[in-house]
Amino acid sequence: MIRFILRRLAQSVPTLFAVVAVNFFLMRLAPGGPFDLERPLAPTAMENLRRVYGLDQPLIVQFGSYLAALARGDLGPSFSFRDMSVLDLIARGLPVSATLGALALALAACLGIGLGTAAALRRGGALDRLLGLGAALTLSLPSFVVAPLLQIVFGLSLRWLPLSGWEGGAPSHLILPVVTLALPQVGALARLTRASLSEVLRTQPVRTMRSLGLPPSRITRHALRGALLPVVAYLAPLAAALLTGSVVVETIFGLPGIGRYFVEGALNRDYTLVMGTVLLVVALVIVLNLIADLACAWLDPRLRNTA
Repeated sequence: MIRFILRRLAQSVPTLFAVVAVNFFLMRLAPGGPFDLERPLAPTAMENLRRVYGLDQPLIVQFGSYLAALARGDLGPSFSFRDMSVLDLIARGLPVSATLGALALALAACLGIGLGTAAALRRGGALDRLLGLGAALTLSLPSFVVAPLLQIVFGLSLRWLPLSGWEGGAPSHLILPVVTLALPQVGALARLTRASLSEVLRTQPVRTMRSLGLPPSRITRHALRGALLPVVAYLAPLAAALLTGSVVVETIFGLPGIGRYFVEGALNRDYTLVMGTVLLVVALVIVLNLIADLACAWLDPRLRNTA
């Protein structure tokens, strides 16, 4: 297992470097700059700012300096949030996005896998058809439509829940954004689980177990072990997307998470903030993919030798 982990980590190093390089040069080549204002600064002031932040040097020199800073664990200062580093902003926004994403992931996984399993065991029945309709509906409604609808119904009409705000992570402020994030993924996970489990239930080993008269619960547990492989693989990028927060959901509900900082950094051409948030997402994807690979290898030991 240790060799399996080391192989996966070694494979992630070139990917991480490529993402950092592409992200760095694309940000520098984009039109505009971090100090371009509606009222332009004096040439002398602009020159001083560029020299202080090292933007007056050749791109390759700037890239080398950025890599050296990354090796020290320094993501650099923010250009738009003065007197704050990118690490400070990530430390401020990540707990909000992580809390929101973790709750949405748990809700989506429990409901999606549970509904998908029930539909596969009753393939062709009323529950199966209802699940197909519900999954298609949830997948077709984007977050910027679901969020206002939930706010209108539960916030304005019924007045059960607050419309926006964080308030230190109070449960009443979490319900609507968590449901908004989780709802489309419930449909996706339910369809994936249903399709995978239905395929496994038609295999020869499962038919043999049925012919031997084994209890249905034992057959279902055995089939789920193989059927969850594609579901676990799908959960890794899904978890990274949810844990780093949704730009739309955080903006609509006024949550101070990573997504809002990314948007503000992109609008203000804050190079270091955008690159830091992208690097965070890539690192989470790599780590969560490793965890998903370990889970898949545990579910199917044959994958340890083929990975």
